[in-house]
Amino acid sequence: MKLRGDFKKELERKRFRVSIFGSARIKKNDKNYKLVHELAKMLGARGIDVITGGGPGIMEAANTGHNAGSQKTHAKSFGLNIYLPHEQKLNEGVQVEKRFRRFSQRLDNFMLLSNAVVVAEGGVGTLLELLYTWQVLQVKHIQYIPIILVGKQWVGLLEWLRDEPLRRGYFDKRDFQLLFHAENLKEVLKIIDAAHDQYRSGNGHDFVLRY
Repeated sequence: MKLRGDFKKELERKRFRVSIFGSARIKKNDKNYKLVHELAKMLGARGIDVITGGGPGIMEAANTGHNAGSQKTHAKSFGLNIYLPHEQKLNEGVQVEKRFRRFSQRLDNFMLLSNAVVVAEGGVGTLLELLYTWQVLQVKHIQYIPIILVGKQWVGLLEWLRDEPLRRGYFDKRDFQLLFHAENLKEVLKIIDAAHDQYRSGNGHDFVLRY
């Protein structure tokens, strides 16, 4: 089976890339789908690459939205797909594809490629991606990148993290500050643009959010 694009060649390019995580079950008429589609379209217009799991739902919104916005910039839309008992169909927006049999390998490749992470609303898989990213950032296995949580779903989780494990000293305040909550598209873009500016200035390894 021939894969889309040349993953190894693209990996060698020095690019600012944003991974977008979220539910595969979200439909096109959902406000979260529409938000992510518009976000990815704007990232494509900025010349920023986008990476998803390559499947349906939020992943499809990101890949297809990015294609619509990147016609002039030629930024790339990645899909890191996973083999499942019922094979996950690759969405039509993926330009560069890589497939994995293990979630751990797939997650490591997300981290290898990402300069920022956006987490839209989702379930078990989305939580895995969020917590894995947070973990490797906490222990400094990757450079510092912003983790941006989008949507009301995350409000309760952030409150619980603050009121329970943080209060009990199970992690530090600086660990909690690795997470950003954005309520709308404007706030997401503000954080990504700040990270992108520092990446271009050569300070991408020491990201500090500056509005």
